[in-house]
Amino acid sequence: MIEKFGLRVDPLLVEFVAAEALPDTGVSEGAFWSAFAWILNDLAPKNLKLLKTRGELQHKIDAWNSANADDYDSATYQQFLESIGYVVAEGADFKITTANLDFEIAVTAGPQLVVPVNNARFALNAANARWGSLFDALYGTDAISAGSNTGAYDPIRGAAVIAWAAEFLDRAVPLREMTWLDVKTKADLNLRDDEQWVGDGEGSYLFINNGIHIEVMFNDTGIADVVLESALSTIMDCEDSVAAVDAEDKVLVYRNWLGLMKFDLTENISKNGKFFTRKLNLDRPFTDKKGAPFSLHARSLMLVRNVGHLMTNPAIILEDGSEVPEGIMDAMITSLCAMHDLKSKKNSRSGSIYIVKPKMHGPDEVAFAVEIFTRVEAALGLPRNTLKIGIMDEERRTTVNLKECIRAAKERVFFINTGFLDRTGDEIHTSMELGPMVRKGDMKQAAWIGAYENRNVDVGLAVGFAGHGQIGKGMWAMPDRMADMLVQKIEHLKSGASTAWVPSPTAAVLHATHYHRVNVAEVQEQLKSRPPASLNDILSVPIANRPNWTAGDIQAELDNNAQGLLGYVVRWVQQGVGCSKVPDIKNVGLMEDRATLRISSQHMANWIRHGVCSKAQVLETLKRMAAVVDRQNAGDAGYIAMSADFETSLAFQAACDLVFKGGEQPNGYTEPLLHGFRLKAKGLTPGPMPFT
Repeated sequence: MIEKFGLRVDPLLVEFVAAEALPDTGVSEGAFWSAFAWILNDLAPKNLKLLKTRGELQHKIDAWNSANADDYDSATYQQFLESIGYVVAEGADFKITTANLDFEIAVTAGPQLVVPVNNARFALNAANARWGSLFDALYGTDAISAGSNTGAYDPIRGAAVIAWAAEFLDRAVPLREMTWLDVKTKADLNLRDDEQWVGDGEGSYLFINNGIHIEVMFNDTGIADVVLESALSTIMDCEDSVAAVDAEDKVLVYRNWLGLMKFDLTENISKNGKFFTRKLNLDRPFTDKKGAPFSLHARSLMLVRNVGHLMTNPAIILEDGSEVPEGIMDAMITSLCAMHDLKSKKNSRSGSIYIVKPKMHGPDEVAFAVEIFTRVEAALGLPRNTLKIGIMDEERRTTVNLKECIRAAKERVFFINTGFLDRTGDEIHTSMELGPMVRKGDMKQAAWIGAYENRNVDVGLAVGFAGHGQIGKGMWAMPDRMADMLVQKIEHLKSGASTAWVPSPTAAVLHATHYHRVNVAEVQEQLKSRPPASLNDILSVPIANRPNWTAGDIQAELDNNAQGLLGYVVRWVQQGVGCSKVPDIKNVGLMEDRATLRISSQHMANWIRHGVCSKAQVLETLKRMAAVVDRQNAGDAGYIAMSADFETSLAFQAACDLVFKGGEQPNGYTEPLLHGFRLKAKGLTPGPMPFT
């Protein structure tokens, strides 16, 4: 470790900051570490105090729930939460005042990708997913059922793709006297609304609808492709989809983010026997109606998701011997990296740095994040409010106090988003002592979740997000089921969301078709007049008052939870994979990250706590499902089987602890245990966690 103004810093991080991140920023190495030490010495104790408040509130809720489980009353429950400061009084109405927002955030509705930034290939693919082929997205997925998408080109399937795309164009860019299926050349075009035509490309016409673009490509025989503006923004994730437990991991995260901000990140790719270098796309050239050249942005607007307030990291050791709060480290270093874009403005043309902040509990924690950002701006010489904050509404105490959370960040907030997966995990943990939770499949029908999703939009519209920021919805977690996504995910737009998460560039293209079918601005205007969602509904707890599950029902639920949990944990602990497509118990590939793991582990812990099942039954289930997961991963050369020796398998031990110690984990989070076991797998010794 290298001493820097009282901090002990891993040499890998020192070298990265000095040799890669600091040059051309105007910030000296001495000034950086001096300011960082000052920030950490002042704010780390505040961070710890907020975490202790979380624990104290949970202890009070646990005690109340235990005492009132048999005669629970929702009105009395809400009064109790108000009395302990869990629910705070709402202040006067206000509007957000965030300035210098890019149009992809403030004005235009469209899909949003989330990708682990430590994977350069994924990050580049996501950044370049601003435009995508509708023909390819339809032909290569189950969005089209006709013919086959394997082997040689299938003309039957190709014709179905063309017909689907033509019907889409008939809705989005209607013609006066014909359908797009009959168009053979550019000369055939006769738009109902000439204003939709905005220019020409090389062999193409460019159109606009609901603020996003459609490029129709032509060849000698007619329409060659339909290229859609798709992922308007991408969250480069340092958090839930990333396994980063030490300086080595964090430097990889920061280096890739720096490469994106410097526009020099590349990755050598081998695909179908061909080798090439992937890099960020250049802007797309067009000419307008008068023949003047112009260009459109070819990359998603890139945001960065920092770690929340909970975790620490051994990359830096503070003067008192404790590990650095990882969220503060992320704020300082990802902002330093993003300073390179403030000069070139190849990402944010408005000169903003967009930081998504997850897992905050209530207004005080949002205010603390704002304080961190303010101190980082001062340390790096940035104008106040350069750092924008995206508030993830994914914890119960944030949901019930959302208006006051936004007020705490009203000068720099750029989005609110409902993370229903983490929100469900927190729902289970917060009410752990009240009774057994309903089955996971029934959770989405519970009263609280509909009210939660609606209230997020209601509050966002009331404080001025319409035309001034993003209101977002969560991830489509089944990347192989695009036909289902096309049917279901349009509901996010109809609910008032200006963006929603998708798991791949292909999904972004298909989801983009929804934004041509629904004018989100008009939907939001209509929703402003509806009665706001009920706080009482949000606080209704999804417990099964009279569970009548059969033994088979219970075992099926345990099998499903255990298999998904093990499939994710084994890759996280043994291979350092923070997000992957994990086959579920029916071999359907699901995008899993720590949020889904939080639900599964908390659900099983809750059922054990209330006697729905026994610890012995869950252990037997975990062992049996471990063998299933081992078989599902048999083709992975780097995979380490769990069932060969349960006693020595770190992944299996981690899975057991996540369930059997789930009730005592801070807010039910999985990170402390995952990080500890991953460090062991890397041959390192986990340090003490200050919040336990």
